Amino acid sequence: MAHRLSSRDIIALGFMTFALFVGAGNIIFPPMVGLQAGEQVWTAALGFLVTGVGLPVLTVIALAKVGGGIEALSTPVGKTAGLLLAVVAYLSVGPLFATPRTATVSYKVGIAPLFGGESDLLLLIYSVVYFVLVIGISLYPGKLLDSVGHILAPVKMLALAILGIAAVMWPAGDPIPSTIEYREMAFSNGFINGYLTMDTLGAMVFGIVIVNAARSRGIENSSLLTRYTMWAGLIAGVLLTLVYLSLFKLGENSGSLIPNPADGADILHTYVQYTFGNYGSFFLAVLIFVACMVTAVGLTCACAEFFSRYVPISYRKLVLILGVFSMVISNLGLSKLIAFSLPVLVSIYPPCIVLILLSFTLKWWKNPTIVIAPTMLVSFVVGLIGAVKASDHLKGYIPEWMTAMPLYKQDLVWVLPTVVVMVVAILCDKFVAPAAQHKQV
Repeated sequence: MAHRLSSRDIIALGFMTFALFVGAGNIIFPPMVGLQAGEQVWTAALGFLVTGVGLPVLTVIALAKVGGGIEALSTPVGKTAGLLLAVVAYLSVGPLFATPRTATVSYKVGIAPLFGGESDLLLLIYSVVYFVLVIGISLYPGKLLDSVGHILAPVKMLALAILGIAAVMWPAGDPIPSTIEYREMAFSNGFINGYLTMDTLGAMVFGIVIVNAARSRGIENSSLLTRYTMWAGLIAGVLLTLVYLSLFKLGENSGSLIPNPADGADILHTYVQYTFGNYGSFFLAVLIFVACMVTAVGLTCACAEFFSRYVPISYRKLVLILGVFSMVISNLGLSKLIAFSLPVLVSIYPPCIVLILLSFTLKWWKNPTIVIAPTMLVSFVVGLIGAVKASDHLKGYIPEWMTAMPLYKQDLVWVLPTVVVMVVAILCDKFVAPAAQHKQV
């Protein structure tokens, strides 16, 4: 008789998935969108939820169908291209961007205010302590469901619930008029800001962590693993939506309180200090620390597990290497990390979106590679235009004919060429490829 998860463990798995997702970006970007969008906040929120919730949940489900690994999901584009995509995804949500960002955000929002401000030395000391804890927990991945699902995740959810209820019940100020970007393109700006959470890339990475957490309870049946992983993704998606909606509301109603914030971290700190007083800083420090710590542990475990399969280094040594590297990168500071990551994310998100959506259509095609490979390639190549636009140093070199392309202003210039190539590829799969095979026979 196959092992089955109890209802308590299924809920814990969903809580763990939610806790793995909700890290630095999930907490700091929605308030900024809410404040800047003003009266357009819910249009922007809809765009944000597409890339910040919809795509990650679809990714978890897609990975569950193939057993939890990004390499299996990318099979239609070939082993080399699939491995390259996996490496880029793991590095992006691992030691290059997301993992270091968890330390810088938790430091800036939670720790620096308690010590009267930021300093390079304080950041260094904090990052060392932070990543010592991350490394220590990550060394025992088999205990994640217990340490994260049953302990840290509920603490995290309680703190987020308090913050969310406060944002709705006790608004700190009044909305301010939306910026010109949100006045003209609220949905697309929300859509692009959803990239910054890195949750879709994170879902590609966390898929195997979620599956392994279920396996740690003795679940080996593939259909049960798929079912439990899908439930975990859906639970996480509902909880993420509730968190985001409350944070959009928090940002929208903080416009008059802090009209020109540097980032979402400033909005959060100002709101909590205004609403909860001196105890607010301590509360926010605990909330951000736990939120970021859980995500950092999940990312480190996933990255170490992935790279241990391709390099002659043990899982435990990789945990140490990744932790130390992330600690070093985190000392660059939050602003530099965000500025550096945006062009990369804008370029790699389009092919990831294509792969995830088309993974649900594999049974429709005679040869999925004919449909998926060229569509992904075009989305990536054209998406590089958006990456150049997002770079402060390179955007001046974009030729005028590119700026006239459809959806350029919305940073979605890749969509139309991708759809056109996909239609052509589908026609080739339906008519050209079968005809060529028949001729050879």
